[in-house]
Amino acid sequence: MAKLFFKRHWLTLLGIALGAAGGFLYWNFIGCTTGTCPITSSPINSSVWGAIIGGLLLSSFQKENKISTDKDQ
Repeated sequence: MAKLFFKRHWLTLLGIALGAAGGFLYWNFIGCTTGTCPITSSPINSSVWGAIIGGLLLSSFQKENKISTDKDQ
């Protein structure tokens, strides 16, 4: 079951991982030095937002799975 989930959603999971890494790197190298920025003041916030954006971005490139029913045959 888990293998099927990873097979179906590998592109989205890759986007989440890359987005989280990108968000952390953004916080580390650019970030907010004053601490007043709501997203980039914390590494957790920056990583979560990066994961969300990365997952949404790469999931848009995933092909749709067409489910056949008895009516289609």
